[in-house]
Amino acid sequence: MELRQLRYFVTVAEELHFGRAAERLHIVQSAVSQQIRRLERELGVEFFDRSPRHVRLTPAGERFLPEARSVLAAEARARASVAEPPEGRTATLRLGTSTGLGDHLDRVLEALARLAPRLAVELVSAPARSRMGQVAAGGLDAAFVRGLDEHPGVRLIPVWQDQLVVALPARHPLAAADDVALKDLATLPLRLTARRNNPPLVDLVVTACRDAGFEPVPGPPTHSLQDTLAAIGAGAGMWTVVYASHARSLLTRRVAFLPVRGSGLSLPAVLAVHPTAPPAHLDLLLEACADTGDHHL
Repeated sequence: MELRQLRYFVTVAEELHFGRAAERLHIVQSAVSQQIRRLERELGVEFFDRSPRHVRLTPAGERFLPEARSVLAAEARARASVAEPPEGRTATLRLGTSTGLGDHLDRVLEALARLAPRLAVELVSAPARSRMGQVAAGGLDAAFVRGLDEHPGVRLIPVWQDQLVVALPARHPLAAADDVALKDLATLPLRLTARRNNPPLVDLVVTACRDAGFEPVPGPPTHSLQDTLAAIGAGAGMWTVVYASHARSLLTRRVAFLPVRGSGLSLPAVLAVHPTAPPAHLDLLLEACADTGDHHL
C-alpha cells in the first residue's frame, strides 16, 4: 500500500468520477485507475461500483475512506513537524477553502495578517466533503463550508450569511432590471449542480422556487460553475445562482448578476473545526471572520 494510492482513492471518492479526479491530481486517468486497481487487488476488495453511467463507493470503500484520510492527515502532520516555518513566522494555520468565497476570503486573510502578523496561513482547496473529513481527521485546522449539514467529528460555527444572486444572459430582457423576482424565472431552465454535491444550496433554491409558486425546470447537467456561466454567457436561455461574494470577482459582460427581489436568498457560511481539538488561533480566526459583512453588488 502506497501513499499515492491512498491519495488517488480519496480523490476519486470525493469526485465520484475518474476523469475529474485525474484532473485534480494532474495525471492521466489511466494512471489513477491502474493504481486503485492495484490497491484493490492487494486488499482483496473493490472500493468502487463502476458503471458507464456512474461511480459509487462500495460498502468497503465507505469504510476505507475515513481511514485513508486519517493516514494522509498523519503524513501531512509529520511533514509539518519538520518543516522550517517561513522567516518571521511562528505557527501555521491550515485553512480549507473553496471557489466562491471571493472577497470574503480576502478580508479574512487581511484581518488575520493584522491580528496575528506572525501567523502563516496555508490555504487548501478541496470539495466540501473532503474539507469536513480532513478537519475531523486533523489534516486541516479549520475549513469554510456553507450550510449547516452535520458531519461526524466536526463542530460548525456560523460566521456570516452568504447572499446568492441570479445569473442570467446579459442580453435577456430580465437582465436590464436592478433585481429579479424568482417567479419571473419560472419558464427558464435552472442549471444547478447535482444535489449530492451541495445539498444545502440545491434545497434552498428549489424550495425558494416552490415558495414562489413554481417547480423549477431542470437545465442540462453541469460539472462546474465555469461551464455553466460560459453557456449562459453564450446566450443560452437558462439561469443559475452564484454567491454574491464570488460574482463580484467575475469579470464578464456576457452574464448579468441580479439580486433576488424581496427576502433574497442566502446560506450561512460556517467554520468547521474539530470539536475537542480546535486550532490554537480559533479566537483570532473568528474575529477576522467578523470583519466580513456582506456587501451588495
